[in-house]
Amino acid sequence: MQRKRVKGFWLSILLAIAFYAVIQYLISFSMLNTFYENTLYFICINIILAVSLHLVIGITGQFSIGHAGFLAVGAYISAICTMKLELPFSVALIAGGIVAAIAGLVVGIPSLRLKGDYLAIATLGFGEIIRITFLNIDYVGGASGMQVSHMTDWTTLFVCLLITIIVIINFTNSTHGRACISVREDEIAADAMGVNTTYYKVIAFVLGSFFAGIAGGLYAHNFYIIQPTNFGFLKSFDILIFVVLGGLGSMSGAVISAILLTIVSTFLQDYPETRMIIYSLVLIIVMIYRPQGLMGTKEITELFKKKRTGIEGGEPGGKHTAA
Repeated sequence: MQRKRVKGFWLSILLAIAFYAVIQYLISFSMLNTFYENTLYFICINIILAVSLHLVIGITGQFSIGHAGFLAVGAYISAICTMKLELPFSVALIAGGIVAAIAGLVVGIPSLRLKGDYLAIATLGFGEIIRITFLNIDYVGGASGMQVSHMTDWTTLFVCLLITIIVIINFTNSTHGRACISVREDEIAADAMGVNTTYYKVIAFVLGSFFAGIAGGLYAHNFYIIQPTNFGFLKSFDILIFVVLGGLGSMSGAVISAILLTIVSTFLQDYPETRMIIYSLVLIIVMIYRPQGLMGTKEITELFKKKRTGIEGGEPGGKHTAA
């Protein structure tokens, strides 16, 4: 079993590298126009955001709607590092992630003692505090925004995306991840069994905040200018929709949902009057006919395992027929 898991891991890595090489080839020889390239970049950033929030909501079960605040922290800190302090882009990304993680720690320790709607309101309030703070700081341009050089490229995006997914998958499958899942399933029972629920909730929150900060740095250096209005509560709801629509507890669902909704949103931007109507209808239809989300709590690898079991067993249920 362990050997199969390791083999599957390296196969996934090889497929990811092959995908990277194909896209890099298309970009290098200008076979991918600017529109599709920007759409691809936006998809990768949204996947990082979706996966990082998936750890908080889908794995640990904490209803946070202030993720845009950590995105803003990462965006502005990384922009200050490159534009004001003239530090390398890689250093700026790490700095943005670390400061966002510290912000997650500061917010998480007091607020994660709350539950349900109270936690959602507390995290929403944090996101708005961050936005208003940057709105009133002249050093970063205030309401007019801050100009940022374009430094985000396909290689940096791919590496950050791959690291994010690998770290969160390994965290989920570790002892710490199992403890977070136990908090999601029944916090009282987990606490009774000796699980330090507040500790694990804060760990998940800090880790999710770190990767949201990394996404913020990539976001800031891809759009030339960042403004506080880019990080309002509607942005937090956009990220939340990726996780809920994909299926709470499914990383594959969060990734698929981020890809689909980003494509839908991008291709409807020429129709601003009807864009949000169509976007909302898609969400309503999916939630009516698939309320558990696209993937439910399952991962895409489980579908292949079931299919393989059915083939090996001789029947769809994996049962052997009598001779």
